Amino acid sequence: MMSRIETALRRLRRRFSRSAWMARLLKLPTSDSHPSDHGLILIQVDGLAYPQLQKALARKRMPFVQKLIRKEHYQLDHLFPGVPSTTPAVQAELFYGVRAIVPAFGFMMRDTQQLVRMYDPDAACAVEEKLEARVDDPLLKDGSCYLSLFRAGTSDGEAHFCPASRGWGPALREAGPLTVVLLILSNLWGLVRTGALLLVELVLAVIDSIRGVFAGENFWRELMFIPTRVAVTILMRELCTFGVKIDIARGLPVIYVNLLGYDEQSHRRGPNSAFAHWVLKGIDDAIARIWRAAHRSDKRQYDVWIFSDHGQEQAEPYEVRHGRSLGEALSESLRDLPGDNASYRSTGRRGVQLERARMFGSEWIEKIIPPDDSDVSASEPPLALAALGPVAMLYNLRTNGTPRAEIARMIVERAAVPLVLYRASDEDDAPVHGWWRDGAVELPRDGLRLMGDEHPFAEQTAIDLARLCHHPDAGDFIMCGWCAGEKPMTFAVENGSHGGPGPNETNAFALLPKDIRRPSQGYWRAGDLRRAAQQFLHHYYPLVPVLRPQAVKTLRVMTYNVHSCLGMDGKYSARRIARVIARYQPDVVALQELDVSRPRSGGEDQAERIARYLQMDFQFHPAIHLEEERYGDAILSRLPMRVIKKDILPGPPEAAPLSLLPTVDEPRGAVWVEVDHNGEKVQIVNTHLGLSKAERLRQVDALLGPDWLGHPECTGHKVLLGDFNALPNSAEHKRLTEHLHDAQVHLANHRPRGTFPSRLSRARIDYIFIGRRMKVSKVLVPRTELTQVASDHLPLVTDLAFPGQGDDKGASDTATEEA
Repeated sequence: MMSRIETALRRLRRRFSRSAWMARLLKLPTSDSHPSDHGLILIQVDGLAYPQLQKALARKRMPFVQKLIRKEHYQLDHLFPGVPSTTPAVQAELFYGVRAIVPAFGFMMRDTQQLVRMYDPDAACAVEEKLEARVDDPLLKDGSCYLSLFRAGTSDGEAHFCPASRGWGPALREAGPLTVVLLILSNLWGLVRTGALLLVELVLAVIDSIRGVFAGENFWRELMFIPTRVAVTILMRELCTFGVKIDIARGLPVIYVNLLGYDEQSHRRGPNSAFAHWVLKGIDDAIARIWRAAHRSDKRQYDVWIFSDHGQEQAEPYEVRHGRSLGEALSESLRDLPGDNASYRSTGRRGVQLERARMFGSEWIEKIIPPDDSDVSASEPPLALAALGPVAMLYNLRTNGTPRAEIARMIVERAAVPLVLYRASDEDDAPVHGWWRDGAVELPRDGLRLMGDEHPFAEQTAIDLARLCHHPDAGDFIMCGWCAGEKPMTFAVENGSHGGPGPNETNAFALLPKDIRRPSQGYWRAGDLRRAAQQFLHHYYPLVPVLRPQAVKTLRVMTYNVHSCLGMDGKYSARRIARVIARYQPDVVALQELDVSRPRSGGEDQAERIARYLQMDFQFHPAIHLEEERYGDAILSRLPMRVIKKDILPGPPEAAPLSLLPTVDEPRGAVWVEVDHNGEKVQIVNTHLGLSKAERLRQVDALLGPDWLGHPECTGHKVLLGDFNALPNSAEHKRLTEHLHDAQVHLANHRPRGTFPSRLSRARIDYIFIGRRMKVSKVLVPRTELTQVASDHLPLVTDLAFPGQGDDKGASDTATEEA
């Protein structure tokens, strides 16, 4: 009944969904998907480092993300973006599985000898053509993306706010006047909300800019930043969030969105600034709205994964530290080089051209050009400097016999650049040489010296940095604004930087559900996320990422009425039930109400399917067996398991007027197995009792009698669990507790919690009863979004200790969920 009511309410809410109405009005195509199909939403928080996320959580800037970690079984992990630690490099690895497709955000394409920036449509398209030639299965095929540099397999019109993409432009232009009016009316509240947020942010931006001017910031840069701040932090975020919700209503299989407000604000004031952390409140709200829309979808069963592409370093601009630009410093430092480089020497700013390099004006690129009277041939490749963020690349410097080591030394000593690297050979596996304050270095051999002991990914970063120097489009000399022992420095006009090997810019995060298998190396890379996403979407990954530690001596048991795997949203999903089980890693699972070969649930063997997902053995007993269709209970375990008995329990008394009780004549059964847990033999009996009191009392007597728990073979530790359809003050419960302990009552300082119905969970009808000699060290009745939707019951989990063990403090690696 509760399931039907909730399903009806969900359908009614979907009927009036603004996102669904907008998709219909714009005639956007919907996915031909089944409600039980899985979908994935990838939310990228651009530029947010793992340490900065921890600070934001501690400051309560991101309460919803904190809720996901605390209550919704999400796990926060490190993500190593590699070097270069830039968005295009990480997106290429995520979407196509290709590492370091570009050497930096701004660089020179050797084949055209042009300096490019990756937000330029031509540059992004050229790089994506290379990716498509190498990989034919982009991650976002048939999906959509927002604020991505690459289309990544999305069809025409599904890449929004991306270079060289049209997005919904044609659909909006083709919409008639009536459609436009309906769109405005259906989203009036959203438009009012966005307008109010824009006004508030505009006021804050003006106030903050005035403060910046008084603090010594450039007036014109502060003035220019006001509209860009408002556009990025509010307008783009709201448009992307709204778009993602529409795509969820359409049922697209995979959706990617990049929330870049924090990254842009960090470039301006620094990643540690309150200015940047303020933006995270709005990002947290956007994540919450997307997450809720995903879990209300009637098109698919969506998962939401959250990650960042890189972090940022609190950096000082080179120009501020040394009073001149890097281009000027190099022109002065290399003035003694022999040969035709002399014609490229610049005096003052005459030979240095500055170009705006980021979409919102926080970084610059420098290109050294010859003076107007230069006699250098136009056919010669241009001497150029791409100086974007903490990495600068010098191209086409003619050494004319001067050793590269000498040039690197001159740059370090005269231009005060912390680290300069160069290729000693064009072979891919050849070592990379360089110079820093202590003299010559070689990568990856000296990587730990250059990165320092406190770097979270010192060895991997050194390897990536060496590979970067061998990139076909890398400069002849690569200059880094940071190495161990140096304060971070950027070659752009910014206070936060990324793209290099720094300890914060290479320390991103990934926030995924705990049942997603973690990489073997203990941290994520974008390529690992890609593989995990493909496995998730194609249903072929095992659901249990980590087994409970072998040192744990307690036995974890779970009882769960799975309602034929029919969720409160009206969707059948054995996989969703398996995910619930996987998140709590029980040793033994007792399931009730399983279907086998029944048309209503797709004809699948739910017991076998769940056991296969969990990599467990199982014993199933059908209480109802009609031709090929079966319906009953099961016990699953990874422990050595021996089946003792499967049988039907007594039905209602003969005198019961069955015609007045049309549901009580359903046969009820029980499954009895013996498991071996660290040498202890444990008798496990799973049952599902009837609906009438008289029937339940007969069944309780049978279970306590000589055929079950009173049987001579039922010796040692005993556990009776399942759905008893009886309240704690019932005669059935009283009779059971005369022989066994109620686990929820037996645990000291624990308030027993209800398990039915899953949304309200007021009734306690699911129980775990244990023998007198056993102890309870922990009880969980997890109320998460997943458990409240997956079935009409909540699972009940207990950790059981054996005599002589006491309370095992290490018994559980799962935090207690709130009731």
